[in-house]
Amino acid sequence: MVANSSSSVEQPLCHDSESSTLLQFKQSFLIDEDASDDPSAYPKVTIWKSQGEGEGEGEESDCCSWDGVECDRKTGHVIDLHLSSSCLYGSINSSSTLFSLVHLKRLDLSDNDFNYSEIPFGVGQLSRLRSLNLADSRFSGQIPSELLALSKLVFLELKGNPMLQLQKPGLRNLVENLTHLKTLHLSYVNMSSTIPHALANLSSLTSLALRECRLHGEFPVTIFQLPSLQYLSVRYNPDLIGYLPEFQEISPSKMLYLKQDEVEVLSLFNNKIHGPIPKWMWNISKETLGSLDLSQNSLTGFDQPPVVLPWSRLKSLQLDSNMLQGPLPIPPPSTFEYSVFGNKLTGEISPLICNMSSLMLLDLCSNNLSGMILLCLANFSKSLFVLDLGSNSLDGSIPQTCTMSNNLRVKVNDMTSLPVTLNTIPRAAITSFSMGFPHCNLWISRRITRSMLINQKALLELKQGRALTIMAQWLLHRRGRQPSRPPQGNQFATFPNASFDGNPGLCGSPLSRACGSSETSPPTPSSSKQGSTSEFDWKIVLMGYGSGLVIGVSIGYCLTSWKHEWFVKTFGKQQRKWTRRERRGHRG
Repeated sequence: MVANSSSSVEQPLCHDSESSTLLQFKQSFLIDEDASDDPSAYPKVTIWKSQGEGEGEGEESDCCSWDGVECDRKTGHVIDLHLSSSCLYGSINSSSTLFSLVHLKRLDLSDNDFNYSEIPFGVGQLSRLRSLNLADSRFSGQIPSELLALSKLVFLELKGNPMLQLQKPGLRNLVENLTHLKTLHLSYVNMSSTIPHALANLSSLTSLALRECRLHGEFPVTIFQLPSLQYLSVRYNPDLIGYLPEFQEISPSKMLYLKQDEVEVLSLFNNKIHGPIPKWMWNISKETLGSLDLSQNSLTGFDQPPVVLPWSRLKSLQLDSNMLQGPLPIPPPSTFEYSVFGNKLTGEISPLICNMSSLMLLDLCSNNLSGMILLCLANFSKSLFVLDLGSNSLDGSIPQTCTMSNNLRVKVNDMTSLPVTLNTIPRAAITSFSMGFPHCNLWISRRITRSMLINQKALLELKQGRALTIMAQWLLHRRGRQPSRPPQGNQFATFPNASFDGNPGLCGSPLSRACGSSETSPPTPSSSKQGSTSEFDWKIVLMGYGSGLVIGVSIGYCLTSWKHEWFVKTFGKQQRKWTRRERRGHRG
């Protein structure tokens, strides 16, 4: 009985024909560290050896023991091939020995470099495949129709191959044939098509990613009714239109939709979704939703919103660049990224926002918010990295503890007062925007960044240690007023008159013109254009200590999603990791 028990758990050796097949597959590629982006990538196939090769025989020649290879415990046939991030470089075609491994159930060749070769039609021979992952592997051309014959597929990932096309056959043909799919990730594949209604028939679908696929037309609302869907992303399809559906109280479809209690990520960024955010949103996935991105659409408001949004595990909420009206919605305390800039929100900031103790990014810029700046913002000084309250009608001042943060990037607007601690900020970035340039930033090197204060006397000296690095002076013509005297101090006393050219209202030391002179006078308010965007006559004065110090100054670009992209990059929350390796250029 002991012998029988021992033999029953002994795994058979790999079949010689399959071992030979794998070795031939290995020899058809070069090993190139630049072929994989993953920092943990390594060439798995280097330890694959034939019998007699290397120091000895036995396990080394048994392909079932090779890295990335898994065999059936009963038959010894190769059923799984996991060669993701294996530094493989070279082309692959239908004559590859790979396609003779007809017992394969899972094939993962992601994050390699197949030199823009096409996905071979030979893939159709792997009829037992349940999982196929060719993501981020530099494939190109049309996806072969033979792939549609893999009717047992439950996992298909082809994302990150922007030169890959799914047109003839198209997305509709794919979903009509691969009806058992649970995961379908085709982001960055060129489809140039509409989203087929047949997608709503994939009742087992849990994850759907169609980001930046050149999709157009109306998004089928029936997809929202998929009972198992947990992840949905159709970002960066600007020609895609649609709306969040409103279900009737007695509608069977509502009953079906509300079974979606396990959605974790919902991303509908940069589409043409319009209308209000429907009330059924407040009832889905209350315990699981972690990220909601509805930014850059045409959403107009909230249908019966709760006092505090209901998702107890929400980490990221992005509603920016819509047309949202009404009071500021308050996310749950778990939220650490909240961006709602570029809307039409009104009223005061609710003190309930004080409960968001984990906040790292808070962007309320470019709304119509009013009232006082909440003192509770001081409670976030240790965690908050970005605070943007610009282009509103808020009163009061930023709490002093916020300005003392080593990492905080602050944007403010025309408030009644600013804390005196601004001139001692060690590493923070302070910006003030008064109805102009709401998302343009002046970037300055040496970790002192965006040192612009647009105020009636917008003068600020930023210090890092004892070394004065830069001073930026902005003259606000919109209000017809400008500072009458340059800033005083040892450093400014060394500036020549030419440093202040273009500012006729300035007088006094270090200028040779005395303030009693009648040579110039400040411009009158009538010289400005009412209701137009502010224009500034400004001069940036650079100076250094010693000839060896070089200060780099550049104007940051204007965009609507800068803060989110910076935040994502800083904290590693970005879902997409593919960034093509252009440094290699074209290989000879």
